[in-house]
Amino acid sequence: QLLLVESGGGLVQPGGSLMISCAASGSPLEYYAIGWFRQAPGKEREGVSCISRSGANTRVEDSVKGRFTVSRDNAKDTVYLQMNSLKPEDTAVYFCAAVNRGLCVLYESEYEFWGQGTQVTVSS
Repeated sequence: QLLLVESGGGLVQPGGSLMISCAASGSPLEYYAIGWFRQAPGKEREGVSCISRSGANTRVEDSVKGRFTVSRDNAKDTVYLQMNSLKPEDTAVYFCAAVNRGLCVLYESEYEFWGQGTQVTVSS
């Protein structure tokens, strides 16, 4: 059973940067494509970015393109989401999720394992 734990969330000013992490245990992360999703208050959860099993392929949702970068270190069983030029509308709980496949997609129904989420708040 794969266990995912997000960390690194917090309060940041508009225009600032934050990197959140997703650490895996129970099974090698290298078997899984990983997705990052977020849910703002009163809104549905949406896909943000994802990375393939090998790390060679990524997808980024349009609203964060050019600002967010996903990466992974399979040796450390960890996936990262670097968030730059943050905006108040990026405020949400961010979740990582895993699926046992090579390439990734931004459809949450595809994902089998989920973390508990980490809060990111962008405010002055």
